[in-house]
Amino acid sequence: MKLGAGVPEPFVLFDGTFSSPRLDHAECVVAGSGGDLWCGGEGGQIYRINGHDIEQRASTGGFILGLAFDGQKTLYACDLAAACVWALDTESGALDVFADGVPGHRIIAPNFPLLLPDGSLLVSDSGNAHEPRAGILRFDASGTGEVWHDQPLDFANGLARSRDGSVLFVVESWASRILAIDLDEHHRPAGPFRPHVDLPGCIPDGIAVGPDDALYVGCYEPSAVLRVPGPGDVELVAHDTFAHTLCHPTNVTFRGRLLIAANLGRWHLTGIDIGAHVGDLSDSDD
Repeated sequence: MKLGAGVPEPFVLFDGTFSSPRLDHAECVVAGSGGDLWCGGEGGQIYRINGHDIEQRASTGGFILGLAFDGQKTLYACDLAAACVWALDTESGALDVFADGVPGHRIIAPNFPLLLPDGSLLVSDSGNAHEPRAGILRFDASGTGEVWHDQPLDFANGLARSRDGSVLFVVESWASRILAIDLDEHHRPAGPFRPHVDLPGCIPDGIAVGPDDALYVGCYEPSAVLRVPGPGDVELVAHDTFAHTLCHPTNVTFRGRLLIAANLGRWHLTGIDIGAHVGDLSDSDD
């Protein structure tokens, strides 16, 4: 394991290898209320994890990619096989198709959903590998949507907003880079996309802004987590050369200073304490 300066060894936060139900190659992880974690599986499963306990709350029968939790009771789930976004009522268990496209743009590969402060939902549509297309859609609470930006993206993937809400970051997986775009007060594009960081030799997947305001990147290949403190700057957090504790990490999320990574290549969640970058920040802080 190669580690960045001051970064402790990554560890298995939740081991779903032999749990019942088994955590089935999670692509995504998102924090819910009360400390719960929500993950999706490659068979369409939607799991809730609380400490050492796991339960399957629903299944689409598809392949769950990114998740977004609205902070109340609705979980949005991108389904690769069904080519749609589902809405799960986490209280009642009701599961309904939220959206499968907008006028003139049928979703091919919905990858990651991001809630905006006005309640609307951005969704990255990766399309097909090496076939760039307009990759970001926006939906209102009813599921009615539009193309948010028409610039062709080469496999749009993870999305994240800066902590002040002024910038949207977008992963272009097959271009091995992350783009940035300014947002206006209505969360609309306020300018063109611009390169934020190039990651040659990497396939970036999921991103999250940490409590230190840096951007953290889960790399499907190599099995690594990177830190991007500013435009063009890249630091190593951890690289598992054996692809074991970190095994093709995809989406990442935060609970205080603890980074949590889903591993598409295995059956567990990985934890990494990034305290070296955030000082004495409490685990209870956002």
